[in-house]
Amino acid sequence: MPKNRIYLCLAHMSEAGLEQKFIQEAFDTNWVVPLGPNVNGFEADLEQFVGEDKRVVALSSGTAAVHLALIACDVQPGDEVIVQNFTFCASSHPITYLGAKPIFVDSEKDSWNIDPELMEEAIKDRIAKTGKKPKAIVPVALYGMPYDIDRIMEIANRYDIPVIEDAAEGFGSRWKGQVLGTFGQYGVLSFNGNKMITTSGGGALVCPDKEAWQKIMWLATQAREAYPYYQHEAIGYNYRMSNICAGIGRGQMTIVNDHINHHKHVFELYKELLKDVKGIEVHGNPDERYDANFWLNTITIDPEIRIKGQENAYKTVVQGAVGGAAGVVHATDSAHTDCEPNDNVEALRVYLDERGIEARPLWKPMHKQPVYQRVESSELRVESLSDGIVCQTSDMSVAYINGVSEELFKIGMCLPSGPYVSDEDVKYIVTRM
Repeated sequence: MPKNRIYLCLAHMSEAGLEQKFIQEAFDTNWVVPLGPNVNGFEADLEQFVGEDKRVVALSSGTAAVHLALIACDVQPGDEVIVQNFTFCASSHPITYLGAKPIFVDSEKDSWNIDPELMEEAIKDRIAKTGKKPKAIVPVALYGMPYDIDRIMEIANRYDIPVIEDAAEGFGSRWKGQVLGTFGQYGVLSFNGNKMITTSGGGALVCPDKEAWQKIMWLATQAREAYPYYQHEAIGYNYRMSNICAGIGRGQMTIVNDHINHHKHVFELYKELLKDVKGIEVHGNPDERYDANFWLNTITIDPEIRIKGQENAYKTVVQGAVGGAAGVVHATDSAHTDCEPNDNVEALRVYLDERGIEARPLWKPMHKQPVYQRVESSELRVESLSDGIVCQTSDMSVAYINGVSEELFKIGMCLPSGPYVSDEDVKYIVTRM
């Protein structure tokens, strides 16, 4: 990491150098392919970590894991899938890959994750309007915070809808002591470069049993049939993790608990140092059932708080790549959209950035993303339901909105949280806020 710059979240290699050992073994044995001993070993390590007699398939990304889980749940073109509204696009885009429609459900205030009561309202409304229930439910562990999986599973089981847990941000987070990703039919994990551990890029799918594991494994290796030549009777995908990446993962698994404990320690430090700062709230576990990994530490800022330079917020159009876009630039001619963080949030982000501190807004809610608001033949359709709930319908999606995620997006911010962030860094960050 370059000096004098504190990044939002970066996983790092263990000091023991085990990653290099496993990678060298891959080269020495000529296993430089998307399979091999490191892949098998990494999957075994993951199975031991998640427990609950689950099977795990190592994949090229968490997005691939979502995609395969949806296919395994028989999601077809024209089907509907309930997914958390307050999330990154990787939770919902695979639904559209399959020609299905995301049904976005807004958040409850405590955890910021999918509101189970609103989720049930959405299920009832979809059945009433379409004559069929959603094909799957995708809750998300936002910034590592567990969702109320007890209530989610109770509702899902009652309507006989499979649950795909998107625990990409929640690796190592627990609900009542049990690891996320092990409650539903499938569990999605991510090992991107900014996650709790990394394989540089990669993910995994937690499967309920050997039969499901075999199906996912088959789909992830181009759905090849058992012949001495290449026979394909179904569409498969090139989604398996490479032996090199898995070698990195094996080394990372030796320090995973250290990473999780460090993130929790950084949360406690932010909480202590910011407790007396008027207008700033650090988001923490709502009660003892929740055990977040605090992948990213998040705060909310009172709209009435004035930040130095606030009068200049949004006066400059962003130039260059942002948000980990790896140099990819898609230019815009405006600094504004119809849904954006408050001026004081943007002013604080810019103020911190000028002092070598990377901070970012929260995820923009999916129902406010233009791609999901697209309407070909008429205006975006908005229907008011009971108790302040709004149903927004476009050609691309349906959303059940209570206003929670949009309000949080306007006042929230992510602070540096990764293993590279030291106690001194946290103190520096807080003194600059």
